Amino acid sequence: MSYNFSEIEKKWQQLWEEQGLYKTSQKRDREKYYALTMLPYTSGDLHIGHWYAIAPSDTRARYKRMCGYKVLFPMGFDAFGLPAENAAIKRNIHPGKWTYANIERMRKQLKTMGAMIDWDTEIITCDPEYYRWNQWLFLQFYKHGLAYKKFSPVDWCPNCNTTLAREQVIGEGRVCDRCATPVEKRELNQWYLKITDYAEELLDFSGIDWPERVKTMQINWIGRSQGVEFSMQVKDHPESFPVFTTRIDTVFGVSFVVLAPEHPLVEKITAPEQAEAVKNYVHIATRRTEIERLSTAKEKDGVFTGAYAIHPYTGKDLPIFIADYVLMSYGTGSVMAVPAHDQRDFDFARKYNLPILPVISPDEGLQEPLEEAWTGPGKLINSGPWSGLDNEEAMARLTEDIEAKGLGQAKVNYRLRDWLISRQRYWGTPIPIIYCPQCGQVPVPEEQLPVLLPEDAEFRPTGESPLRFHPGFLHTTCPECGGPAERETDTMDTFFDSAWYHYRYVSPKEENYPFAPEAVEHWLPVDQYTGGVEHSTMHLLYVRFFTKAMRDVGLVKISEPMTALFSQGTILGEDFEKMSKSRGNVIAPDDLVEKYGADTVRVYMMFMAHCN
Repeated sequence: MSYNFSEIEKKWQQLWEEQGLYKTSQKRDREKYYALTMLPYTSGDLHIGHWYAIAPSDTRARYKRMCGYKVLFPMGFDAFGLPAENAAIKRNIHPGKWTYANIERMRKQLKTMGAMIDWDTEIITCDPEYYRWNQWLFLQFYKHGLAYKKFSPVDWCPNCNTTLAREQVIGEGRVCDRCATPVEKRELNQWYLKITDYAEELLDFSGIDWPERVKTMQINWIGRSQGVEFSMQVKDHPESFPVFTTRIDTVFGVSFVVLAPEHPLVEKITAPEQAEAVKNYVHIATRRTEIERLSTAKEKDGVFTGAYAIHPYTGKDLPIFIADYVLMSYGTGSVMAVPAHDQRDFDFARKYNLPILPVISPDEGLQEPLEEAWTGPGKLINSGPWSGLDNEEAMARLTEDIEAKGLGQAKVNYRLRDWLISRQRYWGTPIPIIYCPQCGQVPVPEEQLPVLLPEDAEFRPTGESPLRFHPGFLHTTCPECGGPAERETDTMDTFFDSAWYHYRYVSPKEENYPFAPEAVEHWLPVDQYTGGVEHSTMHLLYVRFFTKAMRDVGLVKISEPMTALFSQGTILGEDFEKMSKSRGNVIAPDDLVEKYGADTVRVYMMFMAHCN
């Protein structure tokens, strides 16, 4: 007698649903276990990679349930964003229609899996009942100074016609992570969240069990460096500028100074006879990618501004160059150049015949003349009263001296930049800000939320926010003076939606607050989170930031959103590339379930590879 898996699986899945077997108990009678898998994006169909994420998570949740835990295993859909909008444009339909049709199909696929999902917890991020709370959270951050708007150079995808967060620009070619189009720079007025306020705290992983690889990626992304920042005066000029260095022990070896081409002082201090050369260099340098500018294979180049800085200790004149290997986005956008002890500076000094002044020597002495920079430890030489000190001791002593003389101070810098959340696209959460000619920038009153996304907007990209061309959305009344005003027409980065969704799961029907505080206090943090390592420097960083920010504005009491993280790995297609519909290499689980049954596929998922 053959095993009729199709009939048996349908029978039991139907029975489980009728009995409400997997509905989450809200009684406080047992120890809780919150198991969560990253919510899937509504791209159309689930492929086997989705099963590989959900099946192990479900298996672990079932085991905990059998051990007597009260388990929450929710599911939702990440439904806003560019892929939905682009698919809708291609099919000439509204992105909402495409998205909800996909959700219905994906929901059916998930149910055939037989997972212990509590469907009463379902959330859909493009539902007004959900994105209302995106807007509410934005306003809380705005009130506390964590959301702000500023003009700045941003990464722009000319194909998607929208800005990108730094994390969404990938590869050596600096391409868009959605469409692989080379990214450009534009100057726009954008909304940011102050994730940099939490840089130091985000480096602390104590109390959470996350994979070392993920922690290392976040540490490197945040990029902490400790050093000294001090001021340099421009000779015969009222201007001065700050310089940050991690090697203050080499200060006596400074022979020139380099500014980033974008530095605001460049135009002010450039001598007339150098103006044309500087202008031409800036034009070329600012069009190079960050990868190109920092490449060790690229020959270092620059141009003299005609101006000089005054050395803070020796009083000597230091020529000021601009060079593209210095970035305005890191530190102060200016560096003290010590060619004897930094290879980039050494190469630059040789090219432009600048002095190379050794100030640190190993016990065996330095080769004369230097053929390359000495970057190792040693004792200070040619450094006035500090000569003879071990360079580590000299760092501490010179830092104290600079602070005592009021020249500068010890400082920590971070590579991390604030999170750009403005998007010039339609299918996303409207940013709840109003611009009034009389009152300026005014937050939408909370009782007027949600600011609804109009269904009849023309959403094909033009390079400007589509909502700007919808008069019914754009024109409004100022909530403070009652006069005519305009709404913000940018929408939010969809990573905002998924930065707090795990809180909404515990009370998805809550109407007066984004989540019920007592439910959050009981269920959070998530005990076991499952998702790919590729999200390390975006989603997995943002969820940690959001929890800390929500704590500081008084919404939650915890500091970390997930106690443990499990990265399941990636299933590759036959072409050894990550499975995706765009590559055409996906395997649909539906066919396998129909042929072998859901249990067989789930067991295979558990044994096909080490799930981490």
